[in-house]
Amino acid sequence: MEQHSAHPGPGPTPAPGPGGEAAAGVYRAPRPSLLATAVRRLRAAQRPKPRLTGLGTGLLTVSVTVAGGAVDSLLFDGPGAFFGIVFIGVSVAAALYVRPYDLVAAPVSAPIAFAVGIALTADSGDGSLVGHVLGMFTGLALLTGWLFTGTVLAALIVSVRALRLPSRRRRSPRCSEAPRGRSRR
Repeated sequence: MEQHSAHPGPGPTPAPGPGGEAAAGVYRAPRPSLLATAVRRLRAAQRPKPRLTGLGTGLLTVSVTVAGGAVDSLLFDGPGAFFGIVFIGVSVAAALYVRPYDLVAAPVSAPIAFAVGIALTADSGDGSLVGHVLGMFTGLALLTGWLFTGTVLAALIVSVRALRLPSRRRRSPRCSEAPRGRSRR
């Protein structure tokens, strides 16, 4: 009586395919594209944990915005597009790196930083106090788009972060998972 075995006996072997392996039973997964590999690596990369307090967020936003306004004033005679781009960047960074407990500080500190940056770097006209005040209000009026963009982006980022936080509501004793004993009535 013959027994069947899993090993093929002497018989015809499949012809090797283009890669050198036999065509029967060999599966090669397609290589992922370069873009897919880059996206996978970015998702796997760890972002540093948020560490900025509310005060730190305000100080960072004000100091970087004022520095951006000063550089813009020196290079281009008054705050303009560079000031706005720096403001939007620091508003987004502050919203990303503020602690979860202080999330509200990022959208609040953004307009304050913008106003301080405009007040300190605005065109002073003839150099008098009235000229400086007029330059400040003109800068606030002309650069409002940057202000709204930075503040709305900070508020959106903070809102998404707040929605992703776990709920911290305490459960009532009636709903706890601990086994309940008999009532004392």
